[in-house]
Amino acid sequence: MADTRAVLLTGAGGGVGQATAKALTDEGFRVYAGVRSGGGNLAQIPGVRTVQLDVTEPDSVASAVTAVLRDGCSALHGIVNNAGVIVQGPLELVTPEELRYQFDVTVFGAAAVTQAFLPLLRAGHGRLVNITAATARVAGPFFGPVSASKAALQSLSDAQRLELAHWGLPVIVIEPGLLDTAIFDKSAAATAKSLAALTPERRALYEAQSAAVSASLAKSKASSPGIVAEAVLKALTARKPKPRYTVGPDTRLLGLLARLPLRTRDRLVAGVTGLSKIPAAQ
Repeated sequence: MADTRAVLLTGAGGGVGQATAKALTDEGFRVYAGVRSGGGNLAQIPGVRTVQLDVTEPDSVASAVTAVLRDGCSALHGIVNNAGVIVQGPLELVTPEELRYQFDVTVFGAAAVTQAFLPLLRAGHGRLVNITAATARVAGPFFGPVSASKAALQSLSDAQRLELAHWGLPVIVIEPGLLDTAIFDKSAAATAKSLAALTPERRALYEAQSAAVSASLAKSKASSPGIVAEAVLKALTARKPKPRYTVGPDTRLLGLLARLPLRTRDRLVAGVTGLSKIPAAQ
């Protein structure tokens, strides 16, 4: 298989990562699947080669480059920055460590991986694909940390789209909405653990608002991770890929909200999430 059909995929162990790895190998790509540990079901997918990769650790990123080179890969057709976490909750109660970790994975990790593997991408005249989120354009209540990190990744993508145009290297953003993956359950569990460590008085500050937002989310229909995999495949195979692919039915509404005046947007979001029904604090 030619080196120019090789793709580095971070966060490959999750739902989106595994679906993307399968979609790419089905089309003949060799996938270097970056995982923090293990690899799970990835080993069962022909064409996938797992690479130990913690995007928050510089030594791990450097070792991943070495592993890919030792495998005989001298060029990449694509880098797909998919690794991510979701830190949620009101910003007042999010710890500095949690907020830093959100940016370490989503922003600094993606930047580090891109910098490290760009020589291989340039050699393969390849493409850079970053997975952001629809909330990068409209930050919802209690999702400020992840929304801010995705917005930062969007800004980095916008800048690199112009910077890498000199070499004809497209930079593409995949912007999904709510997805049916385990990452949301992990996030909820982590949030519950963090809240349990607070005093009752601190927890009570946002209990009513949190309950309203959670009830609103429970009514939302999550999309299959496969829609992201399909978008990544388009981004890597289209003759002229779009700079942005939005996927999922809820992204249309968020796109409309992003164009509204801020007061109007806030009023609509507060209504949809149930926050407008909660009496103001005295």
